[in-house]
Amino acid sequence: MIFVDPGKCSGCSRCEVSCSFFHTGMVGRSSARIKIVKIEGTGIDFPVVCQHCKERYCTKCPQNAIEIGKLGQIIISPTLCTACYLCEQLCPIGAIELYEDIPFVCDLCGGDPQCVQACTLGAITYEPDKLEPIELKVFKTKNKKLTPEQKRVRFALASTKQLREKWLSGRN
Repeated sequence: MIFVDPGKCSGCSRCEVSCSFFHTGMVGRSSARIKIVKIEGTGIDFPVVCQHCKERYCTKCPQNAIEIGKLGQIIISPTLCTACYLCEQLCPIGAIELYEDIPFVCDLCGGDPQCVQACTLGAITYEPDKLEPIELKVFKTKNKKLTPEQKRVRFALASTKQLREKWLSGRN
């Protein structure tokens, strides 16, 4: 699994750049499978990437275009996908987003995540042996009708709550 330490992230976007270039040969946030959420009011930058959740909501694809790979990663079949947007709607944290009718989601780069290599601050790490999926059902009901970006912001806010409280208590 890919883990994020929001206390180390500077928001440099190297992870997004590396990811998009590795997968498409171009640099662009839209084609990155990891997205930096910038919470301007608190100064926190938080990379949101597929959490390989316990529920696996995205696998409810009506075309059976999504399966789970050997590493626990999401694999999307471009020949079966009809761009129905259901996987994007079902992901409670906005980790899947369609761009030009193609679903983009972390595939762990075949076991060598490029975002991890690009992160010189150690904010993103990959631990393939830790396959204890987290539950995201708490986000499912609250985020049902939100855009992927709105879902990512809510996930980032929830994931950084303790860090923000720590920083605020240190200022008092």
